[in-house]
Amino acid sequence: MNKPLTQEDIRKYNRRIWKVLIGGLVLFALFIVAISFGIFGDIPSFRAIEHPKSNEATEILSEDGKVLGTYFVKNRSNVNYNQISPNVINALIATEDVRFRSHSGIDFKRTFTIFLYAMIGKKQGGSTITQQLALNLFSEEGRQKNYLKRIIQKFQEWVIAVKLERNYTKEEIITMYLNTVDFGNQAYGIKSAARVYFNTTPDKLTVPQAAVLVGIQRGITRYSPTKNPERALARRNTVMALMVKSDFLTQEQFDQEKDKALNLQFTAATTNDGVAPYFRAVLKAEVKKILDERSITKNGVPYDLDRDGLKITTTINYDMQVYAEQAQREYMKQLQAQFIASWKGRNPFKGMELQIDQGVKRSDRYKALKLEGKSDEEITQDFNTPSKLTIFTWKGNLDTLMKPIDSVKYYKLLLRNAMMSMDPKTGYIKAWVGGINFEHFKYDQVKMGTRQVGSTAKPFTYAVAIENGYSPCLTVPNEPVTISTPGSPDWTPRSSGTLPGSITLQKALAYSQNYVTAYLMKQVGPTAVATEIKKMGITSDVPVVPSICLGSFDASIYDMVGAYGVFANKGVWTQPTYILKIEDKNGVVLYDSKPIIKVAMNEEVAYVMTRMLRGVVTGGTGYRLIGRYGVNVPTGGKTGTTQNNSDGWFMSITPDLVTGVWTGCEDRAFHFTSTRDGEGANSALPIYAGFIKKVYANSSIKISKADFEAPKNGVSIVFDCNQYQQQQEQGTTELDKKLGF
Repeated sequence: MNKPLTQEDIRKYNRRIWKVLIGGLVLFALFIVAISFGIFGDIPSFRAIEHPKSNEATEILSEDGKVLGTYFVKNRSNVNYNQISPNVINALIATEDVRFRSHSGIDFKRTFTIFLYAMIGKKQGGSTITQQLALNLFSEEGRQKNYLKRIIQKFQEWVIAVKLERNYTKEEIITMYLNTVDFGNQAYGIKSAARVYFNTTPDKLTVPQAAVLVGIQRGITRYSPTKNPERALARRNTVMALMVKSDFLTQEQFDQEKDKALNLQFTAATTNDGVAPYFRAVLKAEVKKILDERSITKNGVPYDLDRDGLKITTTINYDMQVYAEQAQREYMKQLQAQFIASWKGRNPFKGMELQIDQGVKRSDRYKALKLEGKSDEEITQDFNTPSKLTIFTWKGNLDTLMKPIDSVKYYKLLLRNAMMSMDPKTGYIKAWVGGINFEHFKYDQVKMGTRQVGSTAKPFTYAVAIENGYSPCLTVPNEPVTISTPGSPDWTPRSSGTLPGSITLQKALAYSQNYVTAYLMKQVGPTAVATEIKKMGITSDVPVVPSICLGSFDASIYDMVGAYGVFANKGVWTQPTYILKIEDKNGVVLYDSKPIIKVAMNEEVAYVMTRMLRGVVTGGTGYRLIGRYGVNVPTGGKTGTTQNNSDGWFMSITPDLVTGVWTGCEDRAFHFTSTRDGEGANSALPIYAGFIKKVYANSSIKISKADFEAPKNGVSIVFDCNQYQQQQEQGTTELDKKLGF
């Protein structure tokens, strides 16, 4: 028979219970203290909380603050609280942490309900937004799979969450959370997610869009709008229903939105995304070089452009860049068709075995097979065996079955194109199109590549002649000229569709006459012309030989645009510039640019050259800019076509914009069959026309339509041919006497 409990027994029993409870609480407190001291794993310090680690993408910005693209390991770019739509904040709180604004990092009421739900076999998330942020910021390996490790990790989240709540406002915490969370499809943070899924910015996200993105957090794959759109739609509606429950949305609003489609505008996130991919590739190398040469580091550690969240503000104008890329796409489709048609009935590969073999050996496929240890015979067999390939076309990528050797031939006949546009006064580059498709062809043809410049070099010789007292109105014989150079064979230029008789220098440049250009070279000499070309910023090799007057040397578009900028900028060469400043993720300026400026030419000579270059457009080889494309603003220009029609150029100058366009095949051995199709007036000028018409149509760009400004002190060089004719009638000029006329 059990002895009844006495009052003393009950008191002893209660004391034991209290001892156990108090002991448990003490042990739990010691456990939490141990966790906070890092006994069970590192806990971030206050400094680490102030400066949390995150793989943050570096943003490349246009001059007008628009994002051109990013460099990243994780496609993450941060935003401020006021840059996030309230729809996102409300959807997140309603779904993930309804008491977010009232708890201090840990929602004990919610934590208690987890155990109740667990008892009936139902799972419920117990982490607050602050705890989830703690996991995102300070756990490299993410959520632990091991049960015991996960328990310790959970308590670590508690400690970090309390620290976060003590040091940050609620707005800062929810902003950090939205900046760090993974939305799938290489979109980290709300800014990237808004761009990847809806092609918008976080401040413009609607209620349904916000609900889709918040819904992804319950399962990145399960509720992915691209992989599981039906589940994503259902989850979106669940999130909106929770917003109704939390009074963030009315029932009427919910009923209006619930039946709408997802309406994604999905753009996969890659480092190639955005505009100006060629420019961004060149820029990345340049920024690394600048930071290295100037020893600009992050506390002694070199900056990582893919992780450190720098902001690089460039000179590129976003709209102009878009117009340049559009102009290329629109015209190159037509030009490629012309090119293929020009070879109809003929074999473009006859006698081109060496070029095809070189193309094979330069291909990624050949290099990969070599690394695998394949013999030359095995590689030849592979290239002659049909394979599944994805090739570039102007209608989009094409998946096809093709012999790799045929793909090499296909690409040999694919026209390439590049373009750059710059403000001649500042040197700021406004648009940069380095090739036709960065995904397939990585080589930048604006700055990295050089091609023979052809007749676009002629104005350099004319400028030297003008500097030596020649008037654009001087009439000279348009006939073959032979120039003898000691130690070298005599040189006589080929004809250029010679106009009969004698013509003025103005007309000779307008119609790109080779004989007259050679005549001027004979008068001024190759040394003076080569020196002038170098003064105007051409960095590639310019041999001191007579043929440079016809553009026998190679140069980049980057250098050529800089050189033509001298004509437009009153004789002053301004270094082409594309970086305005580099900032760290906190807005501290690490570098800002200081363009190099030097006088390359007399202002009078530069002005006279603008008049002569205008003549090319108003009545010469560049006339179709006006006649066919209706560009009637004051513009100077020069077309260029190299031997065998391998390269087509058009250089344009206005007071506010200097532009260069080049078109040709990758290999100069492949070219147009006729000058009619291959000349710069047909293969390059139309792209400029398409570009500049859109630029002038956009009033926000503020490109002037004014003419070039004459020197304030007047011009002593006679460029008005009526005035020149009157002077001739009054008596032979000193220059005529000098030349023996």
